[in-house]
Amino acid sequence: MSLTNSAYAAVGAPTPRGIDLQPAATQVMREIHDFHTFLLWIIVAISVFVLALLLWVMIRYNKRANPTPKKFTHNMFVEVVWTIVPVMILVVIAWKSFPLIYMQERIPEEAELTLKVTGNSWFWTLEYPDQGVSIAANLLPEDEARASGRPYLLASTEPLLVPVDTTVRVLVTSNDVIHSFAMPAFGVKEDAIQGRVNETWFRVDRPGVFYGQCSELCGVNHAYMPVEIHAVSRAEWEQWVAAQGGTIAAAEPAPAATTPAETPATETGTPAATPAQPTR
Repeated sequence: MSLTNSAYAAVGAPTPRGIDLQPAATQVMREIHDFHTFLLWIIVAISVFVLALLLWVMIRYNKRANPTPKKFTHNMFVEVVWTIVPVMILVVIAWKSFPLIYMQERIPEEAELTLKVTGNSWFWTLEYPDQGVSIAANLLPEDEARASGRPYLLASTEPLLVPVDTTVRVLVTSNDVIHSFAMPAFGVKEDAIQGRVNETWFRVDRPGVFYGQCSELCGVNHAYMPVEIHAVSRAEWEQWVAAQGGTIAAAEPAPAATTPAETPATETGTPAATPAQPTR
């Protein structure tokens, strides 16, 4: 059984002969879609304007139509305009892009799960450290992929399950060369670098099957490092964690409220400082 175009479109995967971005599965990716469309209109407008100028110059100022060229070399008005207008365009682009960059880079404080992604030559190790789950995701052989109706070069031997409507903090690193963890439908692309831990996050808001790949040239088998993620209900995810030998930690009770008199103090009598909240 092979996947048709419509079947590809039903999951987060490249669509044969597709010309658009993958359907978004997170709010971040929707914002990326909007920003892409916004930039596209600006690019089209600039391209049409430059083309019109070129045609006007070619027709109005060719040798036949203008045998005696002007001798001036500067035009103050034109120079001011072509300096100010591009700056204004860049300011408008910045106004739209900076909030999106902040949204992508700032890990939400309410992150409920931590996922650790480690790039290896050439497969992924995916872990839920708090739940004690670790899987190794290799490329699914072509015959098995075709037999199960899954896309070859995108399907993996061990799909990762994530619960929908759950904020997942992702720690990305590498055991060897530089890789890149990329899930287009999530709006996620983060380099995996040996000796460094990069952070990103996602919150999938609809069930589905989503595919990504390593997006950094990492060696001879770079093209064979797929990522397959299944977004499922919380109950299904918990069943999967249990089947993998992991455990779901019970929610810790909230600490009892204390009065100012009960606040612990240091030996000098100064109240103990509250630990700083971690940031990226």
